[in-house]
Amino acid sequence: MTRDNNGLGDLFREMLRIRIFEERVGELFVRGESAGSMLHLSIGEESAAVGVCSAMKDGDTFTTHHRGHGIFLARGANPDRMMAEIAGKETGYCGGKGGSMHIADMGLGHLGANAIVGGGIPAVVGAALAAKRQGTGAISVAFFGDGAMQQGILYEAMNMAALWDLPAVFVCINNQWGMGTRIDQATKSTDLHVRAKAFGLKAETVDGLDVREVQGAATRILDAARVGRPGFLAVDCYRFYGHARKDKSPYRDETEEAEGRKRDPVAFARAALTESGKAEAELADMEAAIAAEMDASIDYAIGSDEPPLEAMFRDVFAPGEPEPEPVAARLDRVLARE
Repeated sequence: MTRDNNGLGDLFREMLRIRIFEERVGELFVRGESAGSMLHLSIGEESAAVGVCSAMKDGDTFTTHHRGHGIFLARGANPDRMMAEIAGKETGYCGGKGGSMHIADMGLGHLGANAIVGGGIPAVVGAALAAKRQGTGAISVAFFGDGAMQQGILYEAMNMAALWDLPAVFVCINNQWGMGTRIDQATKSTDLHVRAKAFGLKAETVDGLDVREVQGAATRILDAARVGRPGFLAVDCYRFYGHARKDKSPYRDETEEAEGRKRDPVAFARAALTESGKAEAELADMEAAIAAEMDASIDYAIGSDEPPLEAMFRDVFAPGEPEPEPVAARLDRVLARE
């Protein structure tokens, strides 16, 4: 990957890949090819995923919330396997069992996405404790939304990380809305990083408009965590669409949405690149290539097989344990014996 514009070209490419992938996820849903009815898109939050993940290293681990497609893609996920998982297909990361909200891959350090608000946060404390005791130099990062800022498990996790000087980082992607509740209607204090400082964490809030600013803040926080100073980073951005794909966000004012969408990190980075001399034709070619890549991921997902019925018991029982006997087979056996 070539470096240009102080790395902005590479950051832009990754944000654009996330943007187009998420658009294709929405298309998969409209075509009736997704597994389940709940899909949560991260359009508008691309700088948080790319900025933080660009500061991570091989061997680092992480968890995500239910809006984590972009984060996983930024950590090197294969879009074909991601789309197949979202479609509930056997070729997906979890064999089609996880769907959109429960993708995981230990090979890439993804300890799991979680549909429970704040549910993935405590896992990073365990992972960070293991990394510290084993001396790997790795950190563990918990990604979550602003809705999780009202969950007690976050404060327990931050307290333990600070108490034990763990290489853990807590990243709140503050998209201003927890389902249908605006952040200032959920908490009196919207300076989220101040709460983390009270536990002794190194903490900042950064504007998510400029991915380079996010990358800089993330680098400071993550570097400190590697030497035993756990941290917290809040990335302020705006959720372009409703809570889930079916949500038309009637609770939001149209003027607010129009203003919020002006804070587009992908458009901001593109403008910065053109101002610095990047040719529009080159950017257009990049977008076309990424669009073709993501179109192919839909074709791959739709063309993949459904998981076989017997796969429902795989990954449930310990290796070597016999799988449970289907009820129909058991009834046939019992009746035949009689």
